[in-house]
Amino acid sequence: MAGVHSEADTDSLHVKTIGESIEIGGAPAAESYLRIDTVIAAAKATGAQAIHPGFGFLAENAAFVRAVETAGLIFIGPLPETIERLGDKALAKQEAAAAGIPTVPGSKSPSEDPGEVAAAVRNVGLPVMLKAAAGGGGRGMRAVATDESLDEEIGSAMREANSSFGSAGLIVEQLVERCRHIEVQIAGDGKGNVIHLFERECTLQRRHQKLIEEAPATNLPAAMRDKILADAVQLGRRLNYRGIGTVEFIVSGDEYYFLEVNPRLQVEHPVTEMVTHLDIVEMMLRIACGDGLPVAQHEITCSGHAVEARICAEDPAHNFLPSTGTLSYVRFPVNSVRVETGVEAGSQVTPYYDSMVAKLIAHARTRDAALDRLDRALGETSIFGVTTKRFCDD
Repeated sequence: MAGVHSEADTDSLHVKTIGESIEIGGAPAAESYLRIDTVIAAAKATGAQAIHPGFGFLAENAAFVRAVETAGLIFIGPLPETIERLGDKALAKQEAAAAGIPTVPGSKSPSEDPGEVAAAVRNVGLPVMLKAAAGGGGRGMRAVATDESLDEEIGSAMREANSSFGSAGLIVEQLVERCRHIEVQIAGDGKGNVIHLFERECTLQRRHQKLIEEAPATNLPAAMRDKILADAVQLGRRLNYRGIGTVEFIVSGDEYYFLEVNPRLQVEHPVTEMVTHLDIVEMMLRIACGDGLPVAQHEITCSGHAVEARICAEDPAHNFLPSTGTLSYVRFPVNSVRVETGVEAGSQVTPYYDSMVAKLIAHARTRDAALDRLDRALGETSIFGVTTKRFCDD
């Protein structure tokens, strides 16, 4: 197994751990991790047979998938046609509506014209949510409640969308306030067989960025849970989904609505692994190799409760701006929780990539016990050299 790294990541933990890694360009992602030709050339140079795209960068890029397949390699993920249908929030919403899944009222197609977006806002009626049609992760999203800030928010959302995803297109949706964020992990073999691995709750967020994720969702009515799970599987079947994906919903009172689909592995997948005792990455590899789904729906159970906290290099005293520098000391809990990190003492936290430096995942028989275990683990975590917001500080 081999990996790739940028100039800024030469001494990073993942480079040391993986054993073989090829430098593919400068620190900015546009000069390295987003260069399709360079990534494929590195894969071929190592003799790789397949490429796993990870969490971000090219994970949802249909052009990258086609380039991988043209190069004679296997892409460990969905088909490019599926990514195209889901990568645009407006198209994904249309797919959900066609599958009979409730969707949030709003515009049916994206626009890069500020005037058209403003007209769509007035047509939907305030308050609204502006969304970058081409991306996710909270980027290019703005909640707008008054006309006074509308033009400024549209311009800001478009600039961020264009910078993050190369497209300034926005869609407009009615703002659903005081809602819960529920998502369903699905897996498909690309031949029409789709299963779910139950749901996660990701309601606790800041600026549309997830902070705490847990599985299963607590106090979700059984009938609603069953409908949401069934809708997620139905959408996967409609798309003839191949690989792992996440169908996301928002729940408000007795109603729920389709939000989006992430056709990739997500940061919070460990909580699903903990409650189902399944290795999701192994499942991705088996599907990509043509082995099909390794388990049937009736074989999957959900036991106990799992909670994940993201630790980011951000400064709470300065509006949670990213914090950069050298980590002088790092200590994580041993044995009590699952720790996933890309840093160690001496690691550089640069301004070029996501500010998350670690995830702590606790599992126990009950939700209260899992939360207590996570709380203790956060208290046992020490990171010096850069400012972090070890969730309990937020």
